[in-house]
Amino acid sequence: MKISKRLCVSLAVQAFGLAGCYMVPVGPDGNPAWVVPVYPPAHSSAGNAGASAPPALPKVLQARLYPDNDVATQTGMVSGTVTNMMTGKGRFQLTYAGELLTGEATRVSGDERKGIASAYGASGSFMSCEYQMHTPAQGAGTCMFSNGAKYRVHIGN
Repeated sequence: MKISKRLCVSLAVQAFGLAGCYMVPVGPDGNPAWVVPVYPPAHSSAGNAGASAPPALPKVLQARLYPDNDVATQTGMVSGTVTNMMTGKGRFQLTYAGELLTGEATRVSGDERKGIASAYGASGSFMSCEYQMHTPAQGAGTCMFSNGAKYRVHIGN
């Protein structure tokens, strides 16, 4: 099989052109996941002892909701995810009765362990939760849905 010189040159040029391309992983907030912010050194005589640490990366946690009344028992256990942005805010997502509900979770001002979460679906279903985090990766609380269903929520892996 004879390969033309023009084809070889064309393939070589494309290969060299693509050699500088790379993929950048992106975190849930849309920022590159591999970028580590550079913090200026703290002004102290103790060297780096006062330097700021970089912020923690977001963490995806499982949320498991267990029925707590007769209305919830009709649907059964529900599971979803909470993406803890490690800033006091998070993103909440679950499928309830065949509908995707999305929303946010926020820590209560003055008590970094307590929080509220709200989610909404396209057909009008909604839910509200109150929870308390025992660690940054584990917590528990209660959730109420627009149809009257009440659940106990467990957050963490």
